[in-house]
Amino acid sequence: MTTDSDTDLEAQIAEWRAYMHRRRELSHTDAEELEDHLRGRITEFTEAGLRADEAFLIAVKRMGTLDELSREFAREHSERLWKQLVLPGEPEAPTARSRRELPVMVLCAAVAALAIKVPGLFGLHLTDENDASFYARNLSLFALPVLAAYFAWQRRVGPRVIGVLAALFVLGAVAVNAYPLDDDSQSIVLTAIHLPLALWLVVGIAYAGGDWRSDRRRMDFIRFTGEWLIYFVLLGLGGGVLTAFTLGTFEAIGLDAEGFVQQWLLPCGAMAGIVVAAWLVEAKQSVIENMAPVLTRVFTPLFAATLLAFLVAFVWTNNGIDVERDVLILFDLLLVIVLGLLLYAISARDVATRPGLFDRVQLALVVIALIIDVIVLLAITGRITEFGLSPNKSAALGENVILLANLAWSAWLFLGFVRGRMPFARLERWQTRYVTVYAVWAWTVVLVFPLVFDFA
Repeated sequence: MTTDSDTDLEAQIAEWRAYMHRRRELSHTDAEELEDHLRGRITEFTEAGLRADEAFLIAVKRMGTLDELSREFAREHSERLWKQLVLPGEPEAPTARSRRELPVMVLCAAVAALAIKVPGLFGLHLTDENDASFYARNLSLFALPVLAAYFAWQRRVGPRVIGVLAALFVLGAVAVNAYPLDDDSQSIVLTAIHLPLALWLVVGIAYAGGDWRSDRRRMDFIRFTGEWLIYFVLLGLGGGVLTAFTLGTFEAIGLDAEGFVQQWLLPCGAMAGIVVAAWLVEAKQSVIENMAPVLTRVFTPLFAATLLAFLVAFVWTNNGIDVERDVLILFDLLLVIVLGLLLYAISARDVATRPGLFDRVQLALVVIALIIDVIVLLAITGRITEFGLSPNKSAALGENVILLANLAWSAWLFLGFVRGRMPFARLERWQTRYVTVYAVWAWTVVLVFPLVFDFA
């Protein structure tokens, strides 16, 4: 049975772990090993008769290789008693490895930026409509392998993990280019949507240092994904301003920079931005950790109100849902955004905090999304019954079933947590383990759907 003392101890360890993961001096593998060592020390001290909080404080002090980092942690948490135990001394200077982070990131960003120009050497150009399907299929293959390589270097993964990463990227590249897909086929669109998701989860393996089975590592990657998205959007907004100024200033002197912007600035900047945003998340986590939870608290009630208004309008007008491709994509994106808000709120939440008003709002959002998912599923199955299966409808059906299962069980776990009958950790574990389902589905759509539907 879990006691309040155990809960407080886990909260202290979670805070210590989060601080260690933000430190560039340590890789995730090192932090994992140090946490195991810390827990072992705490167990020794508690078995010797110390209380859990006392054991934690002394164990941190006894972590010889972490003395300097512990001092910095104490400075940031000056209200803690153990500041007096570990404060003396000066902070450690940045390691040589941390100083190499920036130039390595710049190199990776440059490689990603130039990679999208390589097909042009073989006569495939971004601005040519005839080559649009090639870039739609392969867009994620220009930057994501480079990002995975950056994390593999940063996490110091072994040759076995590198081999797995390379094999998965090669598999994706061969599948999307070897299949004889027509430019107007539905499989082209499905591949363009699902391959980036499949490869992003491959990046997650590199981010986790190869330890994808760890719930904590998967949750770290979920948190990273939300933070990366925020930084990438901010970089995109800045890039839009830069583009406007580039066009305006050159036009003022009679030069047309539109060709440069379309062929170089936008595509190369977007690919480099994927790597730069990842580096910013890793380097500036303390800033984004304050921003992202605020955004989830702002948009969760707004999305809940919007979806509730949709349900009321649906019932009031008694209008059916048009299940054309664009509408299906819209509803799937809406449900994915809802799930993203839920995931990121979970990743940013203190597991020891009691349920509050925001948790009830999240529960309402999940329940409303669940009802909408059921309505969409009924519309899709009716359309399939009437007109038969197609790649688009089959993909939409599978994705909505997967989302339905996740939302339904999440709602049940959330209800149990809000009523005080289940620990929050169960909901967290469910979400991290369900990521594997998304990965399997994405690869199924990319590799299997074209074969099943005869490349239609």
